[in-house]
Amino acid sequence: MTNLTTIVSVAGASFAASFVEAVEALTIVLAVGLARGWRPALTGAAAALAALALIVAALGPLLGAIPIRALQFVVGVLLLMFGLRWLRKAILRTIGVIALHDEDAAFQRETRELTAAERRQAQGLDWIAGVTAFKAVLLEGIEVVFIVIAVGAARGLLGLASVGALAACVLVTVIGAAIHRPLARVPENALKFAVGVMLSAFGLFWTGESLGVDWPGGDAAILAFAALFLAVAAALVVLLKPQLAEHA
Repeated sequence: MTNLTTIVSVAGASFAASFVEAVEALTIVLAVGLARGWRPALTGAAAALAALALIVAALGPLLGAIPIRALQFVVGVLLLMFGLRWLRKAILRTIGVIALHDEDAAFQRETRELTAAERRQAQGLDWIAGVTAFKAVLLEGIEVVFIVIAVGAARGLLGLASVGALAACVLVTVIGAAIHRPLARVPENALKFAVGVMLSAFGLFWTGESLGVDWPGGDAAILAFAALFLAVAAALVVLLKPQLAEHA
């Protein structure tokens, strides 16, 4: 029986990661809509959502055919690699090696590029704007699909992970439609740090469980791993930031 720790962890990780991806997709779709019109923006976004639905429909039967141990191992390894990549970038942003992600700056950059392209665009279907929106939603959506599968498939909680992801996407869409501005005030970089910690913790847990490791505390070990990754990441920030400042 799935305990409360697993339910909260799966839903929370799926929601937070999907929220980040949805914010980034929304920024580009808003730039397309405001700079080139809502028709190509919404057409491109809708086409991307249809493509994602086909991908999910194709993956569903394949997941059911994979033995649970093999699925846990593959998902665990991929999730660990994915989470560590997010965590590494979050650490580098925190210490100043990589610039913090700025949704306002990204929005302005996309708007300038699309406005410049509009001057060269002939009458008719604005395919450049449509493709821009399509690509943004598709790429961020594929990451959402992967995260949902990664955190939910190993324990048969795809439905729960999907609900968390859907809630995040709906929330971002509603806010974006209401304010017509990128969600610059969302602490996106802090969210990415937290998501990197959670995905890494899930990855380590699933990988060990697939190899027959009986983790002390059962599913509660996920929280212990999250605390461990957070402590190590925070220690790296404390150690590296002064060194970077000294070299600068």
